[in-house]
Amino acid sequence: MSEHENQAKWYVVHTYSGYENKVKANIEKLVENRGMQDVIQEVSVPMMDEVEVKNGKKKLVQHKIFPGYVLVKMVMNDDTWYVVRNTRGVTSFVGPGSKPVPLTEQEIYDMGIETFTLADMDYAVGDTVVVKSGPFAESSGIVKEVNIGKRSVVVGISVFGRETPMELDFNEVQPL
Repeated sequence: MSEHENQAKWYVVHTYSGYENKVKANIEKLVENRGMQDVIQEVSVPMMDEVEVKNGKKKLVQHKIFPGYVLVKMVMNDDTWYVVRNTRGVTSFVGPGSKPVPLTEQEIYDMGIETFTLADMDYAVGDTVVVKSGPFAESSGIVKEVNIGKRSVVVGISVFGRETPMELDFNEVQPL
């Protein structure tokens, strides 16, 4: 894992309509030519399969989920901003003024850009975990339930001597 792995975030880049795939190819070529793979890690034009009926025949076609936008997983700094911003077909980063705003973890999962699996977790049902943040920070408890869809865990935490089930976000707990 590179030192930049955890610093990379997903940013949204606005492009000229119809230039999404060209922008993706151009950014990937620049990244390769400049050896920037560790700081500009992935470029995506999310697609969705749809069935269209033409002349009475069903045909599977791919449509862009976000026409006019390209998603870039990158470490934001002056160099990466410059490379992406000055790629032919790019009009701007999405964010107030000229300040790019990364997508939140929830947006990333809601949009299906990245998926979360049980393999990504360091704990399972029956394991003891410690709460990292919130009113129960530093408390430990036993994982009772894991909900991948909601990205949450139910942890039995001792409150006033009684075990109380608490629903917490995946990133709010860590293995003990």
